[in-house]
Amino acid sequence: MRRGRGHEGGGRGGVAASLAALLCCGCVMALAGAAAAQGPRLPSAYKTLSGDAPRVVAKGGFSGVFPDSSSDAYSFALIASAPDTTLWCDVQMTKDGVGVCLRDINMQNCTNVAQVYPARKRTYEIDDMRKNGWFALDFTMAELQSVILTQAIWSRTDKFDFAGYPILSVTDLWHLPSVVKQPSVWLNVQHAIFYKEHGLNMRNYILSIQKRVHVDYISSPELGFLRNISGTVRRKTKLVFSFLDKDLLDQSTNQTYGLLLSNLTFIKSIASGILVPKSYIWPVTKDNYLQTSTSIVTEAHKAGLEIYASDFANDRIIPYNYSYDPLAEYLNFVSDGGFSVDGVLSEHPITASEAIGCFTNLNSSSKTDHGEPLVISHNGASGDYPDCTDLAYHSAINDGADVIDCPVQVTSDGVLMCMSSINLLDTTNVQRTTFSTRASTISEIQATPGIFTFNLTWGDINSSTLKPKISSPVSEYYLVRNPRYTNHGKFMKLSDFLAIGMDKDLSGVMIIIENAAFVAKSLGIDIVDAVNDALSAAGYDNQTTKEVLIQSKDSAVLVKLKQQKTKCKLVYTLPLGIGDASTSSLEAMKKFADAVVVDRTSVFTLSSDFVIRQNSIVKDLQSTGLAVYAQVFRNEFVSQPLDFFGDATVEINYYVQSFNLSGIITDFPKTVRRYKKNTCTVLGKDMPNYMQAVQVGSLDQLLQTFNAQPPSLPPMPILNASSVEEPPLPPAASRNTPGAPSSGPGTPGAPPSDAHKSTHNIESESSRSYDAPKPLLTCSWTIIRSRLCIMLDEV
Repeated sequence: MRRGRGHEGGGRGGVAASLAALLCCGCVMALAGAAAAQGPRLPSAYKTLSGDAPRVVAKGGFSGVFPDSSSDAYSFALIASAPDTTLWCDVQMTKDGVGVCLRDINMQNCTNVAQVYPARKRTYEIDDMRKNGWFALDFTMAELQSVILTQAIWSRTDKFDFAGYPILSVTDLWHLPSVVKQPSVWLNVQHAIFYKEHGLNMRNYILSIQKRVHVDYISSPELGFLRNISGTVRRKTKLVFSFLDKDLLDQSTNQTYGLLLSNLTFIKSIASGILVPKSYIWPVTKDNYLQTSTSIVTEAHKAGLEIYASDFANDRIIPYNYSYDPLAEYLNFVSDGGFSVDGVLSEHPITASEAIGCFTNLNSSSKTDHGEPLVISHNGASGDYPDCTDLAYHSAINDGADVIDCPVQVTSDGVLMCMSSINLLDTTNVQRTTFSTRASTISEIQATPGIFTFNLTWGDINSSTLKPKISSPVSEYYLVRNPRYTNHGKFMKLSDFLAIGMDKDLSGVMIIIENAAFVAKSLGIDIVDAVNDALSAAGYDNQTTKEVLIQSKDSAVLVKLKQQKTKCKLVYTLPLGIGDASTSSLEAMKKFADAVVVDRTSVFTLSSDFVIRQNSIVKDLQSTGLAVYAQVFRNEFVSQPLDFFGDATVEINYYVQSFNLSGIITDFPKTVRRYKKNTCTVLGKDMPNYMQAVQVGSLDQLLQTFNAQPPSLPPMPILNASSVEEPPLPPAASRNTPGAPSSGPGTPGAPPSDAHKSTHNIESESSRSYDAPKPLLTCSWTIIRSRLCIMLDEV
């Protein structure tokens, strides 16, 4: 459905007025309330030039979601961001001298003009480069009314391309639907020289609209343009010189931007501020790590210039130092870096608003608050270091985890260790070692071949040959984690893990037990009893300050612990993809569990990454008195539904405010800990809009008004008691000791004959896995893999 627009000064989208009700949760402020909403309680002084809070500048509005410079992008930026957010417009000019807001001078990159006017493609030389496409100066404003705005970044959703957003004139910004006061506006004039060469005078246009509207900022990468208007604009309008790449040439001065950077005193004679790419302030290495910050902020302030930083977006790959957390990046520019820029140019202004308004003055108390929701690590701080290594655990503790976790696995010599997967192919470099010959398929664990922890001794695993491998849960998007530390860290025994948990300022530890039936039957180890023994040996029986949580997706594990009258808190892991729970399943869980872990994939029904439905599973569980922990929270923008705008903090904020969770299980404990320390969530009615819980599903509702919504999906399955209740764990089979007669059904680490299949495509003939022979062997697990052991048995 194409929405109409008026002539200059009147055109705007027809549904923008509905944005507040749809997207701002219970802040029933329908934009009128936005003007009156209380701002955040800010620190008394920032290290900006004026001492005021840094300004949030919304590039093309909220262009991280909506097409850049569309009416809804601008309206939503005003709703979801700081009250004084400034709207940025890249000014282009039409044939009849009307200024329009378009992200790119080449309209092919941000509109459907190629489909509307296929024969009007042109070639121009712009900044010494030939560009082919469609350009505003070849069209009148009336002709452009047939053209609609589209998303300029291909990796972003194209669903809003079907909304029919018209191209806005510059003066439309002061007439957005339901805006009760004139917004702050920043006009960026990128190509004044080019337009002047074709008979269009950008200077005269800017001066003409000043008679009708107030412009707060005017920027340009052409210093000559700013000099031409410096004596004619209103006194309160700030002129900002925009720096491009240092090696590029400012055509108006015939100097490179790098050279101009060394003459800030001269720039101050023309402009009141400078706008620089963020790499000018925090340079980045070739492998995407931060270097030491430059002195440009201090130098600009010393020259009396405000300094603004550009290029912020949540769905951009940022330096690995930020752990994919966009809020952390903002803080490095406004607080943590020891200085503050005077403003940030962002395509996701909600995140910039959070950073400046709620996280620049965190509670710096050295003592960790272990109140709910608990910050629970997922394989340690696995977002920054390889799973379950000493580095991951110590980082999780330093980052403020309340509880650290250990998924328990068993080695062939019976050592309990922490490893996120029983399959070493998932978590180590084993495939590139001599241990790669030990691959086999064990149907009780997985259908595909693996090399399992019980295939190796603790000495093998702890050797210099085997190295951990950092997890990459979103590697299909070519997003990798902290590559400098891909194979760093040491593996941990359960006993060492428990010692760390006892020694550090933690609320407790979480022990995760899986495959207990297989371990008992095939490896001869009762892992429940073994974990109890380890806890007792580590002193957890004789203390009351550290809570022990035992988590399992196998209810039989928790039932056994319940029967043993354990003092541990029992945590049941729900199956994936469950949207609701039957009464019978809730009653069954209540018999053996104190808490339940719910995967985020069960909380919402998603279609094309949009939330189309919130499921009832969390509230069902809480209604029975069960504590609920949600997992796994990640910082990477592709891991979150689009409703959370690529911002892990927005997602965490929603879960905390909407569900009152007892715990959050995360790869990045630092992000959740920082959220718990923010200064805004305790403000009650004075909480700023950008820290109120977003209304999930509202983007889908908005798309429905354009008939552009993603496909509807049926309700997710309901959990029944039959899926929860399991038979008791089998007794542990007898284990053999190397060189001694066997009295049990297998050898240490040897799986049962019906489950262990040879894997020809991975192992050589001389080292393939064999079914355990019926006559029991007097051979160790390392020998059974050779023909020699079989020959001994035959003899």
